[in-house]
Amino acid sequence: MTGKAPSSLLAASVCVLEAAAPSEKTAAAERADRLREAGAPLGETASPPDRPARPAKPALVPPGEVPRRKLGSPEGRAALLHAVAHIEFNAIDLAFDMAARFAPAMAAEGLDAAEFAGDWVRIGGEEARHFAMIAGRLEALGGVYGDLPAHDGLWEAAEETAGDVLARLVIAPLILEARGLDVTPDMMDRLRAAGDEDSAAVLEVIYREEVGHVACGKRWFDAVCAARGLEPLGAFHALREKIFAGRLKPPFNHDARARAGLPRAFYEPLGKENRV
Repeated sequence: MTGKAPSSLLAASVCVLEAAAPSEKTAAAERADRLREAGAPLGETASPPDRPARPAKPALVPPGEVPRRKLGSPEGRAALLHAVAHIEFNAIDLAFDMAARFAPAMAAEGLDAAEFAGDWVRIGGEEARHFAMIAGRLEALGGVYGDLPAHDGLWEAAEETAGDVLARLVIAPLILEARGLDVTPDMMDRLRAAGDEDSAAVLEVIYREEVGHVACGKRWFDAVCAARGLEPLGAFHALREKIFAGRLKPPFNHDARARAGLPRAFYEPLGKENRV
């Protein structure tokens, strides 16, 4: 995006979504977060793109065509880190799309639109930092983001929930990011077993901060439910059945999910349903 630098949270969020190159997107995310820290206003209603700008690479393929990630070699570790980098790159856009797309409607829900936008801009800034850390580890192993194909499942989920903030909160922080809390400790253990302590340490930072991201999603989910007169547990499961085509599989990271404010009733039934 060219022209005058944005001075509001909503305009800065749209700038992130319109930046394609990883270096440009992360820089725009950092600028937006600095605006938040400086107390920038919410701004007027924004017009986020239906699909954020993306670099020419990685090529997007069906999930089954993404390279498998065996960690016994530098190439295997690079493939794992590339997959994590892709998740974090998408997470930048998910956070800023949450702010730009849904903050203006928060006032109609009787909620604080500026606080909502500020929370997701802050998270978007953290996701940009996560991406940069993972990209740095990838480069240390001789790779670069875009070297390998990736899938588009995260943004497909975003497109399917673009019409309702409650649905987006279910699919993004409460299902997809919460799943990251389940699987990241195992990835850290496997990296350490392969002798890659530096990559494991980066995942440790991401893991710790993702607990806070899920907690933020749960807090706003509860707030929107209260504004609409909905019971949160019932609303979560009703939306989950409607919008989530995948399946959540145990084991669950009960400790991390509890620290994020997710009661077992929010996710254990999903695991039990899938046992055959």
